[in-house]
Amino acid sequence: QVQLVESGGGLVQAGGSLRLSCAASRSIFRISDMGWYRQAPGKERELVAAVTSSGSTNYADSVKGRFTISRDNAKNTVYLQMNSLKPDDTAVYYCNQAVLGSTYWGKGTLVTVSS
Repeated sequence: QVQLVESGGGLVQAGGSLRLSCAASRSIFRISDMGWYRQAPGKERELVAAVTSSGSTNYADSVKGRFTISRDNAKNTVYLQMNSLKPDDTAVYYCNQAVLGSTYWGKGTLVTVSS
């Protein structure tokens, strides 16, 4: 069974940085497409950034130039480096794994950006 565990969330001032990590439990990580989504209070969950199994990346327009997604297949881990954080980035951030026709979600980690 796939298990995703996010970490790295917390409280940060506007302009600061955080790095989120998502550890996957199985070796199928290598063939998985991975993504970070977020959901702010009262809003729908949205894609923040994604990286395919081959390393291609895409980002939401709102985070381009500020956030970087990366993966370490040896550690079964995907990262989200978040710089120049804004209060609008406040949300619960979820890790997503898509592999072999199935999708899995982590429980989320809260990021709060104070102004």
